[in-house]
Parts: sequence; C-alpha cells; structure tokens
Amino acid sequence: MEGINQTAEIGFFFRPFSPDPKIQRVIFMAFLVMYLTSLGGNATIAVIVQIHRSLHTPMYFFLANLAVLEILYTSSIAPLALASLLSMGKTPISITGCGAQMFFFVFLGGADCVLLAVMAYDRFIAICHPLRYTLIMSWPLCVELLAGSLVLGFLLSLPLTILIFRLPFCHNSEIYHFYCDMPAVMRLACADTRVHQTALYVVSFMVLSIPLSLISTSYVLIVAAILRIQSTEGRRRAFSTCSSHILVVLLQYGCTSFIYLSPHSSYSPEMGRVVSVVYTFITPILNPLIYSMRNKELKDALRKTLRKF
Repeated sequence: MEGINQTAEIGFFFRPFSPDPKIQRVIFMAFLVMYLTSLGGNATIAVIVQIHRSLHTPMYFFLANLAVLEILYTSSIAPLALASLLSMGKTPISITGCGAQMFFFVFLGGADCVLLAVMAYDRFIAICHPLRYTLIMSWPLCVELLAGSLVLGFLLSLPLTILIFRLPFCHNSEIYHFYCDMPAVMRLACADTRVHQTALYVVSFMVLSIPLSLISTSYVLIVAAILRIQSTEGRRRAFSTCSSHILVVLLQYGCTSFIYLSPHSSYSPEMGRVVSVVYTFITPILNPLIYSMRNKELKDALRKTLRKF
C-alpha cells in the first residue's frame, strides 16, 4: 500500500539535455523548428491529396493518412518536451499525464508501423498485379486496412501502458528522456521489472518483425516484377515510386529496433534519448520531403496549388 500511495502522489520530470541554460535554449529552438517543419510538411501532403482529385487513389490515401499519423505522433511528445527544455527540466508531468502520453505515442507509433506494411502491400498489388489493382484495392478495403492499423496500434498500446503503470514508482522522479518512453519510465520503478521488460520485448518484436517481414516479402516480389519490365522508363518509374517508401521504412524501423529490441543490459539512456530524436522529430520531417521529392504526381499537384496563390 505504501508503494501504491507513493506512486499516486508522484510527479515526473524530464532530465535536461545540458545543465547550461544557453545550450538548452539552442536545443529548444532546434526542436521547435523541427516540430513546426514536420507539422507544415505533413499537413501540406494531407491537404494536397485532399484537394486534388487526381490524387484520390489508394496510394495517396495511405500517404495522406500516414502524414496525419505523423502529425499526431509528434504532437503527443513535442509540446511537453519543449516546455521541459525551456524550464530546465522543471516542468512536471503527473503519472496520469505520463501514462496518457505513453499510450498515445505507442498507439500512433504502432499504427504507423502497420500502415507502412499496408503501403508496401498496395505497391505490390500495383506493380505485380496492375490489371487487377482497382478491383483488389477497392475503397472499402483501403478503409478497412487503415482502420485495422489503428485498431492494432490501440490493442498493442493499451495493455503495455497498463502493465507498466501498475508498477510502484518511488523516490527518483526524473525520467532520463524528453518524453515518457517505456524503457526510461521502467527504470524508475522500485520493483522487479523483468516480466515487464520481457513483455515489452515480445510486443516490440512482433510489432516490428511481422510488418517488416511483410514489407520485405512485398519488395522482393516487386523487384522481381520490375526487372521483368521491358521499358526502361517503366522500370525507372516503378523504382522511383518504391524507393521513397523503402527509405521511410529503413528510418522508422531502424531507429525503433535499436531502442526496443536492444538487450536491457546494453540499454544506454543517453544513446536512447539521442536515437529517439531521430524517429520523433527528424523522421516526420523527412517523410514529406522524401515522398514529395521522389514523386512526380505529388510535385505537380504542389506546383499547381502554389500557382493559385
């Protein structure tokens, strides 16, 4: 009971990146610029896809929803991280607030990973079965696949968040991170967390390995199909369409695998915090850049929209 009472009253704080206020302000400005750039880039993709009827296809439907997920995903972390940077780590977050942030981060991140696998399936059908594409990738199926991504993210996030926040947290309330990440929060528990670490590892392995296996299989079949295309222009367009998606997958899955699939004994809080910056702030910026630079239809739609202004 004493442990539960201590947990109920505890408030968490995020450890500053540096004890020097000037360095903290520089990091704050960098985070703010990255966050606003991410919001602007992803919102632009979502709006462009919405207003141009030529982009009302399954591929761009998934891309627009990925952009919305990225906005929500980053926004679940950025405001509190920015406030903590400005206050030198003195901005408190309640245990309920920390749990809510963790839930939405894992929910949206899990949905993001599943949606990337759905997008690989969409490209597989488009390139390997072009004549049956519109028949297979019907709008009801697209909506079901998107809803399935969200449901899977929810079902993965809720049990893990509840499991971790049933732990008692005592004494040390400083999280060695800039948001309520699962490994960082578990390090504050004054109880045996081996079961929780195992559960986190198993769930992370499933969330990352199963979609990645589907993506890898899809792209092996896609590459085989592209190599059979006689036209050089056709091969170039097919590779261009798929390469942007592969770059996003490598960034997303590479960073998250490093954090959640590394052995607990080798987990470095400092390295974990640095790598987390990549997939919480940098990857959401790169996604719209990668897709827009390597996609002719999206670039043309953006140019048409800008000419109107």
